[in-house]
Amino acid sequence: MMKYKSLAVIALTLLADSAIAQHKNIYHKGWVDFNKNGKMDVFEDSSKPIEARVKDLLSQMNLDEKTCQTATLYGYGRVLKDEMPTPEWKTKIWKDGIANIDEELNSLPYNKKAVTEYSFPFSKHANAINTVQKWFVEETRLGIPVDFSNEGIHGLCHDRATPFPAPVNIGSTWNKKLVYQAGSIVGREARALGYTNVYAPILDVARDPRWGRVVECYAEDPFLIAEMGKQMTLGIQDQGAAATLKHYAVYSVPKGGRDGQARTDPHVAPREMHELFLYPFRRVIQEAKPMGIMSSYNDWNGEPVTGSYYFLTELLRKQFGFDGYVVSDSEAVEFLSGKHHVAEDYKEAVRQSIQAGLNVRTHFTMPENFILPLRELVKDGSLSMKTLDERVADVLRVKFRLGLFDDPYVKDPATADKKVHTKADEELAVQLNRESMVLLKNEKNLLPLAINKYKNILVTGPLAAEIDYTTSRYGPSNNPIISILDGIKAFVGNNAKVNYSKGCEVIDAKWPESEIIATELTTEEQAQIDKAVADAKVSDIVIAVVGETDNQVGESKSRTGLNLPGRQLLLLQALYATGKPIVMVMVNGRPLTINWENRYLPAILQAGFPGPSAGKVVAETLFGENNPGGKLTMTYPKSIGQIELNFPFKPGSQAGQGKNDDPNGNGKTRVLGALYPFGYGLSYTTFEFSNLQISKTEIHQQADIQISVDVKNTGTRKGDEVVQLYLKDLVSSVTTYESVLRGFDRVSLAPGETKTLKFVLHPDDLALLDKNMNWTVEPGKFQVMIGNSSEDIKLKKEFTVIN
Repeated sequence: MMKYKSLAVIALTLLADSAIAQHKNIYHKGWVDFNKNGKMDVFEDSSKPIEARVKDLLSQMNLDEKTCQTATLYGYGRVLKDEMPTPEWKTKIWKDGIANIDEELNSLPYNKKAVTEYSFPFSKHANAINTVQKWFVEETRLGIPVDFSNEGIHGLCHDRATPFPAPVNIGSTWNKKLVYQAGSIVGREARALGYTNVYAPILDVARDPRWGRVVECYAEDPFLIAEMGKQMTLGIQDQGAAATLKHYAVYSVPKGGRDGQARTDPHVAPREMHELFLYPFRRVIQEAKPMGIMSSYNDWNGEPVTGSYYFLTELLRKQFGFDGYVVSDSEAVEFLSGKHHVAEDYKEAVRQSIQAGLNVRTHFTMPENFILPLRELVKDGSLSMKTLDERVADVLRVKFRLGLFDDPYVKDPATADKKVHTKADEELAVQLNRESMVLLKNEKNLLPLAINKYKNILVTGPLAAEIDYTTSRYGPSNNPIISILDGIKAFVGNNAKVNYSKGCEVIDAKWPESEIIATELTTEEQAQIDKAVADAKVSDIVIAVVGETDNQVGESKSRTGLNLPGRQLLLLQALYATGKPIVMVMVNGRPLTINWENRYLPAILQAGFPGPSAGKVVAETLFGENNPGGKLTMTYPKSIGQIELNFPFKPGSQAGQGKNDDPNGNGKTRVLGALYPFGYGLSYTTFEFSNLQISKTEIHQQADIQISVDVKNTGTRKGDEVVQLYLKDLVSSVTTYESVLRGFDRVSLAPGETKTLKFVLHPDDLALLDKNMNWTVEPGKFQVMIGNSSEDIKLKKEFTVIN
């Protein structure tokens, strides 16, 4: 048997070699004979309009080839078993092509099966992708190239690519220019390595900090998300790669913030859905023209998004103007029958999704699981060929826009080694980390620490030596990482003695149950705390690094409480009792209810989830080389009982309930206000706002209005300020938000320096959804407010909109 099997393999190999020899003449000057018919067809002619090329290619495709353009093949180690094409590929369903291959040969560290020798050096990966692409071009009948996709929400998800901090940190920079540059790096690295489609940015609106994926979101505010998402999208696509936005739509607010199977139950009113959760998608689609959308696997109002004609066609294409292709989130199609039960079986789920407007199904199973039922649906008349043609045309159109039918290969693979993770890229990544640092408290200007003042420094806490939060499933891997402990040691050098005592673990053995039922410390836990306390007593200052790791926040890691997990608060309280000054560094992927910490500890720095340069950047910030200028993009509640507590909010919805707030008020029964509001963040210097100017006091409904304001550094250090513009619609036909963010700019100022910042408000910035759910700018008065947080408003002026 083995002898005959070997002969069969040899025969297939000879056939493949023969086929390749026959196809050597398909490459011509300026065009490729993809269908191998010896002439330049319309779809092969780069001078022809894309629509004509799509139409021509579609007319030559049979049912098998069309359906193969509706599915993803997950790359090596995920679904694909082979690193390189084999003779057996001629027997696989992708012998007729495939829409895209995801995460191909990227050496995903979280999956040992996906580790491959082809991921690095970068030139080797580019050559490997060319080899795979060449198989599809030369060994399939029509030679339709593959769209190679990959994740990229904080740097390209590839072995040793340039690593950025988590999106929650990227948002905290409030720096649009820097985010565009980061997107440009992702797009350039993608194309250099052979990827043509990047699954980024995430435009989910993070309104519930219990939800695990808030770490992957820019903000709770739709305007800030839209501005950041637009820059990331433009950066990626300006480098010739497609950006695929996710997760569309209303994905980020499962009821109670619960993850897992409960991610199907967002309770969001229609107006709120459009004003908050769809707003970033609409803006980015219309202003940045992304080529991809990922459909989410939740429902809204009982209608699963991936099976919804309303979401995937009416809204996305007809209203928002999206003209790329829609790929499903993993298992979203399967959930139509298996979770939502709106389809009686999987075949019906396939029909519903394609009918609704889905173009490409993605899941960690073989692509034929989707393709074969789809073929049956067309053959038995349950799905029209016209509908299938429309879905396939969208995929082909993107491939033409990407240039895959003009030059399907990485042009010069050797240059990838010079284009990926350069020194300049690393410097920009470190700068992103620097600008994401948010100073939450600084009593009596304890920070920055004078390096010559403290000769004995204790670094303690379970996150001091931890590094897992610097690398995630959706970002680069295998880069050198500097822990906060090592970063402090390196920065201090011989100027002081740095001691380390862990103090406690991140969680205790009974966590998360210990959040609701207290348990006594074990002997080992008490000893750890006692050791840290003893070390603190002989130190001049204590730097306590606390928070969460990648095991407490992320996908499918929602929480029921928001305090520091485990014994961390007990450690801080024991350290505080020593009387030594304590600087708390918080590594966190979500807002935490750090009430005791905020009241009693003199200094708190939010590090968030920085990238591999975490230790370097935190040390620079603590000792003043980096002046923190980041601002919070999510409200910090004082208690989970306040959730949802966000900006923006409706009038009175976050007010008190005493007699001053409520005619039936009967006193105090709950804690009021945020621990830290949206837009909050301190600096080592001070700033002053003045001279707010509005170009006109009256404007017509479709006119722009120009606004300017002066900001001055009134302190003694160079620093960054984020100037925030809020807008209040004073009287409207429907209830609007108390105010909305409609502009921001991060500016760096030397001591005594003044700069004038200019903003433009467009009609869309003033628009509301009227009673008939139409976007309109209503006549009336508006108030412009300038501040450095949503609660710290410095200047106000009004203007009037007239018919």
